[in-house]
Amino acid sequence: MAQRRVLVIDDSTETQQLLAELVLEPSGYRPIAALDGEEGLRLALQEQPDLIILDMQLPKMDGLEVLRALRQRNVDIPVIFLTIQDSAELVVEAFRLGVRDYVIKPFSLQEMQEAIRRALAAARLREERDQLMQQLLEANQQLQRQLQELNAIYAIGRSVTSLLDLNRVLNRVVEAAVYLASAEEGMLLLLDSESGELYLRAAKDVDAKVARNLRVPVDDSTAGRAIRMDRPVFLTGERAKVATGYLVKALLYVPLRVPERGVIGVLGVANRESERPFSERDIHLLSALADYAAIAIENARLFEAVEVERAKLEAILREAQEAIIVVDEENTILLCNTAARAALGLGEADLSHCSVDEVIPHPILREMFVQVRETGRAKHGEVSLEDGRTFNAQLTPIEGVGRVLVMQDITHLKELDRIKSEFVSTVSHDLRTPLTTILGYVELLPRVGPVNELQREFISRVQESMQTITDLISDLLDIGRIEAGLDLEMSPCDLREVIEKAIREFQPLAEEKKQDLRWQPPDALPLVLGNPRRLRQVVDNLIDNAIKYTHEGGWIAVEATEEDGHVVVRVADNGIGIPLAQQPYIFDRFYRVESDETADIRGTGLGLAIVKSVIEKHNGRVWVESRPGVGSVFTFVLPAFED
Repeated sequence: MAQRRVLVIDDSTETQQLLAELVLEPSGYRPIAALDGEEGLRLALQEQPDLIILDMQLPKMDGLEVLRALRQRNVDIPVIFLTIQDSAELVVEAFRLGVRDYVIKPFSLQEMQEAIRRALAAARLREERDQLMQQLLEANQQLQRQLQELNAIYAIGRSVTSLLDLNRVLNRVVEAAVYLASAEEGMLLLLDSESGELYLRAAKDVDAKVARNLRVPVDDSTAGRAIRMDRPVFLTGERAKVATGYLVKALLYVPLRVPERGVIGVLGVANRESERPFSERDIHLLSALADYAAIAIENARLFEAVEVERAKLEAILREAQEAIIVVDEENTILLCNTAARAALGLGEADLSHCSVDEVIPHPILREMFVQVRETGRAKHGEVSLEDGRTFNAQLTPIEGVGRVLVMQDITHLKELDRIKSEFVSTVSHDLRTPLTTILGYVELLPRVGPVNELQREFISRVQESMQTITDLISDLLDIGRIEAGLDLEMSPCDLREVIEKAIREFQPLAEEKKQDLRWQPPDALPLVLGNPRRLRQVVDNLIDNAIKYTHEGGWIAVEATEEDGHVVVRVADNGIGIPLAQQPYIFDRFYRVESDETADIRGTGLGLAIVKSVIEKHNGRVWVESRPGVGSVFTFVLPAFED
């Protein structure tokens, strides 16, 4: 620590010597002497001592005049005032001029030592206070700077998330980079993958002529090195180069990284006039801005891709032949394509934000929207319009969107189905008479004369084939009546009673094949609204199939339960099972599972089609779960009847 200096301004050499030899030097202070006021003022200004001991009575300038001169020059040095009289006015004036302490002559050495100690301690405290204030001021300035930096970065972040104009976002990024790095120029260069060059995408204070033609090769440039090394690069010196003929004194590039695409460009700042180099702090700030720029570029790319796909989807939906209506969770229309407007006669008015109830005139469609909103399950049905057309309507809930209605014009299919049904009905009736005649004559053959064993076998095969044809005709007529809604009078029906009757009828057949037909009636089962004869037909077909396709010694289990306001019936077996690839088709007409195990099993391929038609006419669902070699479970669900 440097030796403290004390300036003694006193016209008495004895006092000077006394203070120097007995007070200052023994305490480690270096004395400086002045014998008059002018000399003392000069030394005070020149030497800037740590303490001044100032006598009141001085030649040329008295003590008060010296104090006034120091005050005018803003010199802040602690002063101990020496006076020969205890004058209150004099002391007050001296303290007003900045004196820290005063001593009356004559004084004791201890008194002077205490005064010096107090004055220097106060000065030291003041210095520490001033240093602390300076540190606080510097810290506050640093915090203000950091706050400005954070505000700038925050503003860029908001721009990235709120602006769709990529040009504005990138220009703001470059402006922020110039501001935060206290740079003279800023630029954002993007990589042209085809040419292998970097082109200027955004700039700040870059010469307009240079900016128009600025293209930088990746292979031989500082910016290219930042891309190749995937890390910041900064240069300082007269030879730092942005492009040919474009020299700067300080340069910093940071790479722009995009996930899964790598480095796509650089963000740079430069000083052309100032030699101030860029720091690690500048690298961190520009890296944050570069990340924002990369996010904005990637968002713009993805948004453009989404817009292209959205435009494609919108064109598809608009031009699709099917009528399509999309609504939100509140059944407010989001989209209604041209086909839907034409089918429902909605015209060209803007239907956005309109409710389905306000727009769609057909009561069945409105009811479908209500039901799907309440149940959350898809619903389909046929809708007949006033102009005679018939549409197949499918209303599907879509999570996060709402519901989508798709309608196909099936008028011609309905007409074909009507013609087909009439044809089948006519042909079936016309076939029954000759079939009955043929079957009668076949049965009479043994009566007209003896037949041998081989003839008897042929007759048996003819009878079986005739029975198959008869069953097929009966099933065709049956499925036609079901689909037409004939013989489907509905009433509250007890499925438990229906199942028990079917079990009693099929029990002998199961015993004949040594199979275990299981049925455990539930304690209670809700009624269903249905046609008992048709529901019995469903249960019969399922149990009959289970017995036919289960080996001797196997088992068939039937159960019925109530689940969430529905009656669920399952018919399970440990039979041969159904291959997964064939399961989607087993409810189609005339479809039969083809395998070595089913070759000898007789059937028309219409039993499960009848099951599906009956269940759907009862507003239910039917499905199968099966594994080859393990068995099958056929399940159908019907709504419980509510009084």
